[in-house]
Amino acid sequence: MREEDCIDLLRRAGCSDGVIAHCRAVRDLALAYASDPLVDRDLVETGALLHDIGRGVTHDLCHAEVGGEICRSLGLDEAVAAIVERHIGAGLTADESSLLGLVPRDCMPRTLEEKIVAHADNLVKGTRAITLEERLQHIVALPRRQRKRIFRLAQEMELFR
Repeated sequence: MREEDCIDLLRRAGCSDGVIAHCRAVRDLALAYASDPLVDRDLVETGALLHDIGRGVTHDLCHAEVGGEICRSLGLDEAVAAIVERHIGAGLTADESSLLGLVPRDCMPRTLEEKIVAHADNLVKGTRAITLEERLQHIVALPRRQRKRIFRLAQEMELFR
């Protein structure tokens, strides 16, 4: 999907200019991880641009769940909806989702494209790329299991940069 089309969808979903700028920054970083021929660059670009489409409705944790629903309602490819739904941190298990008041659904990134977008989002604060060390400092309050998952995702994804 063309960038202009993605930006139009973000605007129609109610996303602010700040959210759109963040999505562009995540896209730019994600593409740095998408040079391997095994990676679908177009899917990474579209998924990264739309990963926060749910922020047009809510800025809380359920923005990923809402974003996946928006993507499906627009008839977008399920692979894009999955990226949007699974980009939180390094994913959420069904149990974690349930404990957070979300639909008890496994939202762990599985494909390379899902992992790349989740990792890139972890390394972009606003529109600024940050280091893994900075990200780890910001997540110190998360449960140990989630912190370890974010660190392991970073280790795996850094092999693609």
